[in-house]
Amino acid sequence: MSAEVETISAEETPAAASSSFYAAMRILPKHQRDAMYHVYAFCRAVDDVADNGGERDVKRADLERYRADIHELYATGRATARTSDLVKPIRDFGLLEADFIAVIDGMEMDIVRDMHAPDWAELDLYCDRAASAVGRLSVRIFGMAEAPGIALSHNLGRALQLTNILRDIDEDAAMGRLYLPKEALEEAGIAGLPVAAILAHPALDRLCRGIAEKARGYYDESEAIMARAPRRAVRSPRMMATVYRGILEKLIARGWRAPRVDVRRSKRTVLWAVLRDGIF
Repeated sequence: MSAEVETISAEETPAAASSSFYAAMRILPKHQRDAMYHVYAFCRAVDDVADNGGERDVKRADLERYRADIHELYATGRATARTSDLVKPIRDFGLLEADFIAVIDGMEMDIVRDMHAPDWAELDLYCDRAASAVGRLSVRIFGMAEAPGIALSHNLGRALQLTNILRDIDEDAAMGRLYLPKEALEEAGIAGLPVAAILAHPALDRLCRGIAEKARGYYDESEAIMARAPRRAVRSPRMMATVYRGILEKLIARGWRAPRVDVRRSKRTVLWAVLRDGIF
């Protein structure tokens, strides 16, 4: 598809509408909103490669095509069907090739092998690639200054990813994945057990509460950064922080003892975030 051809806005795609991300982007001015939808659609497509079924070699080859297409776009200006919607956002907001590549690399970490009890350093790298890299693309679109934008991406990306890990431990286990760090499992005395035994063990609650406190620290630092930034530039990330911190607090109140009741975002929390950050 030619880079000059106008395409359907990502705002109209089911992928965008299926997430709380959609609500946070709706409060942006149209030119920023459209850019974010296209970046989000690309990231979702890459994520789907990692999470959908299939042979590892096939999925890695698919990710390599995404990587090659991004490189070609930046090196030559030629877009493919995978990257045509990114031409305008890259041009208008100065998005960096390295951040798109980092997102792809993060998804590849889930393909090379099923993540199982990574050490903290590997988990932090995964959080940086899977979440903070998306943040670095986003803050350029939001209009944040370079240094605080990178700092916010670092902290909020990790806060959101750790929240997802704590929320989705049972869902991830069903896919053969365990993102809880090796050091925390060792400290809890449950390293080396089968995943099912770890998820049923009473020590899991204390382990997860420790990770939740780490996530709280990232949220606190994110909120401090956003408090110093122009309000218009942090409306969407503030809303995401509000919604996901609400999920984290619900998880802490529920605990991680089996059996676990599913915790998802509430409509009331999303509405409050929209009212606070989208209107006032």
